[in-house]
Amino acid sequence: MKRIVLFLATNLAIVLVLSVSMRLLGLEPYLNAQGLELNSLLVFAAVMGFGGSFISLALSKWMAKKTLGAGVITAARTPTEQWLVQTVARQAQASGIKMPEVAIWDSPEVNAFATGMSRNSALVAVSTGLLQKMTREEAEAVLGHEVAHVANGDMVTLALIQGVVNTFVLFLSRVIGHTVDRVIFRSESGSGPAFWITVVIADVVLGILASIIVMWFSRRREFRADEGGARVAGRGAMIAALERLSSLHPQPLPDKLAAFGVSGGGASGLKRLFMTHPPLEERIAALKANVAN
Repeated sequence: MKRIVLFLATNLAIVLVLSVSMRLLGLEPYLNAQGLELNSLLVFAAVMGFGGSFISLALSKWMAKKTLGAGVITAARTPTEQWLVQTVARQAQASGIKMPEVAIWDSPEVNAFATGMSRNSALVAVSTGLLQKMTREEAEAVLGHEVAHVANGDMVTLALIQGVVNTFVLFLSRVIGHTVDRVIFRSESGSGPAFWITVVIADVVLGILASIIVMWFSRRREFRADEGGARVAGRGAMIAALERLSSLHPQPLPDKLAAFGVSGGGASGLKRLFMTHPPLEERIAALKANVAN
């Protein structure tokens, strides 16, 4: 599975659009003739940062369907679709959440994901490849993993974390831009070209560094979701599903959906800091360790 994106890329695009719009409309009150007004800047950054995060969360189901061409099952037409809907319904009831939308997208890749605005307004989707290459027990464990993401409120928590890091990125990049503009380029009023060039560069650099925090949370929540899948489908089935994923070497989801899928690509060294998912062998080991305990 690829890197984060339905959420992160949409979030970035929305933040950039909001930033440009606020500038064009003259709604950036934190710059004045005397310098930087930090309180107003912080409010501005928070509105922008959380706004981008939660708008992208609100669009997540729509983006997922459009990106993958996932078709929502409104009336089961095959035994497989009937089993899929019934399994998700049973797991949702056991987890104390409303029935998510259930969708299938046509792909030989073995993957699944969950997304949505809240625990009671979610989407769970699986690929045709997963349904064809996994046993029912393994597929049920994967579905349990995704329903656990929903029940744990991971999507909202991710949005909150992203909103916080967005806020600090926007705030610090403008402080850095203001400092460079006034100290190095000696601008005495307003904001010169150096301010906006520095802000863009700082937004990119700080955004990359901030993503490490988001990725860390994304990795931690996978272990919790695995435990959720083990509770509803059986620990043996969850371990078997992860082992099957490892043997199949699943291809990544589109970047926009990576953080919401069941598996992720491996990495080492610095790349590990930017992984959305822990390596499958670590997740399998964690499940087996809990059996021993």
